[in-house]
Amino acid sequence: MYKHIMIPTDGSELSDKAIDAGVEFAKEVHARVTGFTAVPEYQMPGEVELMSRHGISFDQYERDARRQAETALQKIADRARAAGVQYDAEFVQSDRPHEAIVRAAHKHGCDLIFMASHGRHGISALLHGSQTQGVLAHSKIPTLVYR
Repeated sequence: MYKHIMIPTDGSELSDKAIDAGVEFAKEVHARVTGFTAVPEYQMPGEVELMSRHGISFDQYERDARRQAETALQKIADRARAAGVQYDAEFVQSDRPHEAIVRAAHKHGCDLIFMASHGRHGISALLHGSQTQGVLAHSKIPTLVYR
């Protein structure tokens, strides 16, 4: 069946539930797991931020982004280790997470993406979009959406 499952996370409670279910599924089908997260790209400080010295440096942003990603991915690592599932991880900086998820799944040779539905409804879904919908629309890799 499936041999390599990507489990993307945004660190949310809903993603945590999908992580639990995804790792359990991987264990049942004897698949390995790649955890993945995308953090927003660095935004150059504007003139007001520079003048007031409230902008964050690129180096500080890099450290904060790595820390944020490692925290989100640690949840998958811990659950995979406890379940005896082979695991690795990757994170990238991207303002278009659905595209980053699809690229990473191809890069790692994943044959399933197992991810949470975001749960946005109505105007929020219209304004903010859905990374899950983006993955479903752009990926040729089967995607299991956990609600």
